Parts: sequence; C-alpha cells; structure tokens
Amino acid sequence: MIDVILPVLDEAGAIPSVLGTLPAGFRPIVVDNGSTDGSASIAREHGALVVVEPLRGFGAACWAGLNAATADVICFMDCDGSFSGDDLPRVASRLVEGDADLVLGARSASRSWPIHARFANTVLAWELRRRTGIRLHDLGPMRAARRVDLLDLGLRDRRFGWPLEMVLRAHAEGWRIGEVPVAYAPRIGRSKVTGTVTGTAQAVRDMTRLLR
Repeated sequence: MIDVILPVLDEAGAIPSVLGTLPAGFRPIVVDNGSTDGSASIAREHGALVVVEPLRGFGAACWAGLNAATADVICFMDCDGSFSGDDLPRVASRLVEGDADLVLGARSASRSWPIHARFANTVLAWELRRRTGIRLHDLGPMRAARRVDLLDLGLRDRRFGWPLEMVLRAHAEGWRIGEVPVAYAPRIGRSKVTGTVTGTAQAVRDMTRLLR
C-alpha cells in the first residue's frame, strides 16, 4: 500500500474524478486546508481518509498528511484535476525499485500550465541546478519518497516553499533525486495559487527565501 497525500482547498468539483484515477494499492489521504465548499465530505463519500488542517498553507497541509500517513512509501499530488493518479505508479516505481530516494513528476510544457507559472518554475529549477548541481526541470507537487525519511528531514516551511525545501534538504542529506515525465491537464475550477499571478509571485517569494 502507498499513501497519496492530496492537499485540498475548495476542490469539490475535482475530488471525485481525481480520486477515481488512483490505481489499486494507492490510498488517498485528503487534507482539507479550510474548504468552505464541502470538499471534506465529498472526499469521505468517495473513500478517502480525510485530515483537517486549520493552519493555512500548502506546506502545512502536506505536513499534516505526512503525519497521518502510515505507509512506507508516500506520494504527493495536487487534487485539482491537473494531475492524474495514472502517473503515480511510474513516479513511485523508481523509489520502490531502489533507483532513487526522492522522485519528482516533471510536467510537460503544455498550454494547461499558465505561462507565468511555467516561466517561474523554469527559472527556479535553473537556479537550483546552478547552486546545487541537482538536475531537475520541474519543482512540481507530484512526488514520492519514504515516509520515515521525509519525517527525519525536519521540514519547516508551511507555505509554498515546502516543495523546494524538501529537495534542498534531501540533497544536503545525500539523497538520490530523480524525475519522470508526467501529464498535466487544465485544472478543474478556479486556481488559488499558481494559476494566478499573485499566487505564483507568493510561491516564488517563499522559494527564493529558501534559496538564500
């Protein structure tokens, strides 16, 4: 069994279809981060374990899900319909087979990815390669690692810097970090983070602070 942590903030329209893409053997843990649209109830109705995290922030939701998980291998994935659970076995397989300690899903540069978010991600990935030598092309939210190892990293960021902090700390600990290509589709509903210029700017500020 592999646990899949899905941070949620008002994703009622996407939850049923996203959960429907998870393959057998992947247990959904939906972390409700302050939804007002009934997301938590819908997730429960579709068989997910639901965790409520009142502290707002992407990192806060991911951390709450990680602490609620019990499986050896953990995956993270957005729950807005932009990612499909069909890609999770490929992301997790390199970890399970012993080829890597942290695996990220590298999104294709499709029109589904807003140009401002794609540009910001490209710049951050380039800066990460320049400073650390880690050859990643995407700092996206679909990823896999082992639960105990992640807990031992002592991640502290509770905002948008969480994905980058995970990579930086993993690199500092000598983890083998890899990536595999994954599909990226238009999200369902209104974007609250990288789909907006303001949200992307906030994510960039949080990640830039970590790089410093």
